[in-house]
Amino acid sequence: MCECNGKYLERHPQSSYKQLFLKGTRIRAEVIYGMLVDGDPPDPTTPEEIAADMNLPVEAVREAIAYCEADPPEVREDQRREREHLQVLGVLDAEGNYIRPPGRLSPEEEDRLGLND
Repeated sequence: MCECNGKYLERHPQSSYKQLFLKGTRIRAEVIYGMLVDGDPPDPTTPEEIAADMNLPVEAVREAIAYCEADPPEVREDQRREREHLQVLGVLDAEGNYIRPPGRLSPEEEDRLGLND
């Protein structure tokens, strides 16, 4: 696991996620990075816009982006675990495609997954 806490990033001790968060928040660095890379071309979102929208220092946004661009193994592991969880819930197929929107499970699905015990 990356021990690359910086000025604006740290582990969140109460989270099951292993990746870094913006200090003092529940915002994962990956969320900030996703806002950058998921922007709509030809006008993708800039770090400055993300910082303004999230009320964060632009340096914190840039640190989160640099962390994610380094492709740390803990981010890949968090993504793998989340993908597997969504597959178990029947939201994703084996290839990672959404097969139904996330949301409340039916009582039958909850029983099948042992969530009503």
